[in-house]
Amino acid sequence: MMKMLSQTMLLLLAAITTFAQQKPLNVGVAGLTHDHVHLLMHQWKKGQVTIAGIAESDAQLIARYKKSYQLPDSLFYPDLATLLAHKHPDAVLAYNAVAEHINVVEVCAPKGISVMVEKPLAATVAQADRMAALARKHHIHLLTNYETTWYNTNQYVYDLVKKQDAVGPVRKMVVHDGHEGPREIGCSEDFLKWLTDPVKNGGGALMDFGCYGANLMTWMMDGKAPISVTAVARHIKPAVYPKVEDDATILLEYPEATGIIEASWNWPFSIKDWEVFGKSGYLHALNPNDLQQRKKSEYQPLKVPEATYTDNITYLAAVLNGSLKPDNDLSSLENNLIVVRILEAARTSVKEGRKVMLK
Repeated sequence: MMKMLSQTMLLLLAAITTFAQQKPLNVGVAGLTHDHVHLLMHQWKKGQVTIAGIAESDAQLIARYKKSYQLPDSLFYPDLATLLAHKHPDAVLAYNAVAEHINVVEVCAPKGISVMVEKPLAATVAQADRMAALARKHHIHLLTNYETTWYNTNQYVYDLVKKQDAVGPVRKMVVHDGHEGPREIGCSEDFLKWLTDPVKNGGGALMDFGCYGANLMTWMMDGKAPISVTAVARHIKPAVYPKVEDDATILLEYPEATGIIEASWNWPFSIKDWEVFGKSGYLHALNPNDLQQRKKSEYQPLKVPEATYTDNITYLAAVLNGSLKPDNDLSSLENNLIVVRILEAARTSVKEGRKVMLK
């Protein structure tokens, strides 16, 4: 009888453990002004994540999201401090202006609550350093979410270069990230208010799209900052974007490689790709799923395996439960501190018309 009870208890404990592991992440939401929050709402509708509460003070924005996603009144709080006084989420996701990310960390870190912000980490190096100091002091995870992190192709390019030596030592990288422009593609006015503001976003296309290339190149360069940054910015549509640049080219110099980042709000269509030139070959991730390799004269399509993590929520859950350590991956704090340094150096280069040394 006792043996049967023991076996029953073990089965029950196993069931409870499995349930706990499968239980969706419970997150707090800081702000609704970033249109990427729609992705989270779709994840919530599918049951992939639960929402502990939403901190937002704009009445019209609250009304719009309530109507669009049938969100109950009980989810909304006027600010993040009030939300966290009533709820203790597993983590907080920031969907506010880049310059306001620091405010989220200042509220969450002392409470031991980890934070994931939308890219880039911060608008300035001073903000990023303050956020990092708080994260380290209070032992929280501070992560950054990029759309391109979850591209199967980008993950496979990294594996081919780093684990399979498919193209030899990296000599040059080129990242194109851009589209017709945020207003042209229909971004909300709430988003545009800060996305096109030089203080709240830190800049225009240089920040919005330049961060992708800086993120990927820092990853490929094993978390090392470039020696120098040189940038050129254009203001092609001042009538549409009067306060910020809408096109930027950033050149990164490494000891044995060069990185070229092309960021734009002026292209005829959206492009998010990554080219890696090695000593013996070339890889081109055209989009999330299409990858080409060239070693001699012909391009060859490669079959791309699915990445281990294909969205921010499953990745965040793995980090929080300790099964994954960010180290220098694309979402890590260490990587994204360098990204912000690159972006700030690029702005300085544009303003002063010179190469900016980082080392």
